Amino acid sequence: MRKAVFLDKDGTLVHDVPYNVDPQRIRLCEGVPEALARLKAEGYLLVMISNQAGVARGYFEEQALEGVKETLQRALQPYKAGLDAFYYCPHHPEGIVPVYTQACACRKPQPGMLLQAAKDLGIDLAASWMIGDILHDVEAGNKAGCRTILIDNGNETEWVMNPDREPTHVVKAFKEVVSCILQEAKQTAK
Repeated sequence: MRKAVFLDKDGTLVHDVPYNVDPQRIRLCEGVPEALARLKAEGYLLVMISNQAGVARGYFEEQALEGVKETLQRALQPYKAGLDAFYYCPHHPEGIVPVYTQACACRKPQPGMLLQAAKDLGIDLAASWMIGDILHDVEAGNKAGCRTILIDNGNETEWVMNPDREPTHVVKAFKEVVSCILQEAKQTAK
């Protein structure tokens, strides 16, 4: 079994531009490439887990997400920090595109994308992490059996708490993620 770091996209890896699929507007957040390179060097798979309700809402076609994936891979490649997999949920119960307008098990805070990635890639969820900027990310990771890190960068506005929404760690910036993960890995190895 392999270990992974599951990564939210908008507001976590890239600056949050709502419903953006324009490669010209995709910008990595500060410290992300270096942190991902370090995690990859430590043997973690890097797996994108992203809600993409813009598909269900009719803002863009599902195939536009392929360009997003390619843009991220190009940006991360010089750091040897490319994503190992890219999972997204195109659904939303209030969508306007009938095939995508539904409640589903993959849309965060549900753990469906993480569970599917674990099955597809042979990932040990208990040895893995979910990183995100809102409590829906934390909840999905906790429900899947991962440890979780909330990047408290101001994007979480509701702060509705319950046991599923309690992160393992809270940090202010992505660059702090690596030390949390590696410190816990060291303690677990003892």
